[in-house]
Amino acid sequence: MKQPHQDERGGVGEIDSSMDAQAPDSDFDGATPLAQEIADLARRRQVIASTTLPLPSRTRIFTISNQKGGVGKTTTVVNLSAALAKSGARVLVIDLDPQGNASTALSVEHREGTPSVYDVVVNDRELDEVIQKSPEFDGLFVIPATIDLAGAEIELVSMVAREQRLSRALGRFLDEYDIDYVLIDCPPSLGLLTINAFVAATEVLIPIQCEYYALEGLSQLLKNIQLIERHLNPKLRVSTILLTMYDSRTNLAHQVAADVREHFPDEVLDTIIPRSVRISEAPSYGQSVISYDTNSSGSLSYMEAAAEIARRGVPR
Repeated sequence: MKQPHQDERGGVGEIDSSMDAQAPDSDFDGATPLAQEIADLARRRQVIASTTLPLPSRTRIFTISNQKGGVGKTTTVVNLSAALAKSGARVLVIDLDPQGNASTALSVEHREGTPSVYDVVVNDRELDEVIQKSPEFDGLFVIPATIDLAGAEIELVSMVAREQRLSRALGRFLDEYDIDYVLIDCPPSLGLLTINAFVAATEVLIPIQCEYYALEGLSQLLKNIQLIERHLNPKLRVSTILLTMYDSRTNLAHQVAADVREHFPDEVLDTIIPRSVRISEAPSYGQSVISYDTNSSGSLSYMEAAAEIARRGVPR
């Protein structure tokens, strides 16, 4: 199999990742909450550094979706893709959100007129004609989104096989190129772009914010996924639910996490993504949190989530 061309390019209450590198004072109390958190971060780093993630025997295609906005869809796409690529996987991110935030965070060009996913779903261009390499990590590639995508929903309405345009293009691409993971970032809606993402995927990853109204709209999303599974893509499954923006200081976050785990015991990852200053800062520098501050709690959490997804393998 061919591989995409690779250039030679190289939370609230979050602990600064440099703190644990400082020499402790003579009166340093290792039993304090701060010392325990620093020790926990050090332990987690050691575990991640010593772990080799298994690569899937076939390409795993994830659509990351939740019709509720602000739950961390794009953040999850960016940081999971970076974590998987850092571990040695070949990862393709398809930015299907007209806002193009995933393209920005992964430092790829997506100004108006840039060849993009719009040209694939509307103008029948091939994915390898619009693909870009992210400077984040070797093995991380992006199909960018431009503002042109904002009008694609209307243009797709009159097209033949409008729900399958992305799926067919992706299938042709994967016949030629060796990719381990495909992550598709969706807009916060259930329109034709999101339907294209569902039809192209085999797995759905749903990020759920650990706050009030977290489950709002989830039942409708699951119903839509079932309809697509029944009529358009029988291989589609909700394989993964990731809890995000978790603030351990609040009872509400604990309750939401417990409720989600009760309703979806097999799908929810053990890893929880904390509310984190570093995660919020990273996109403004055109980086994932994995490269922005690799030792932060947010980075470690996404690395752990990626490892958990990799070990789960392809759902049966």
